[in-house]
Amino acid sequence: MEYLSLLDIIIRLGGAALLGGLIGYEREFHHKPAGIRTDMLVGIGTAAMAIASIEIAKLDPNGAVDISRIVSTILTGIGFIGAGTIIQAKGHVVGLTTAASIWVVAAIGIAMGLGMFNLAVIAATLTLLVLLVLHRFRIQDHEKNERVE
Repeated sequence: MEYLSLLDIIIRLGGAALLGGLIGYEREFHHKPAGIRTDMLVGIGTAAMAIASIEIAKLDPNGAVDISRIVSTILTGIGFIGAGTIIQAKGHVVGLTTAASIWVVAAIGIAMGLGMFNLAVIAATLTLLVLLVLHRFRIQDHEKNERVE
């Protein structure tokens, strides 16, 4: 098996950075925690780990390395970053959408790193649609006269 070329690696990491940056821009534009830099770094980091897992698997001539195990631990770790964006104050929980977007950016980064470009672009597009379009349809809690997200 041949290793990924430098160009392949640049495309995968760059694509993950770009897609993560688009989602991060939306979060930053709406003054949410975790903006462009965070989401770009999450995309790059998860893509790099996915690429590394592919390359590590190629080192084992018996094919005993299971890249799905390496990749699955990435999403567990990303959960800790997402948890850091969730704040509970005065009976309100804030930051769940940002935490979810970080988790999705990690999945997009993994898809880019594994060379699943169509999956990554479609997931990023759907994520942006959800964040931009459904943002306008948040439910109003009429008893408290506050928005519920």
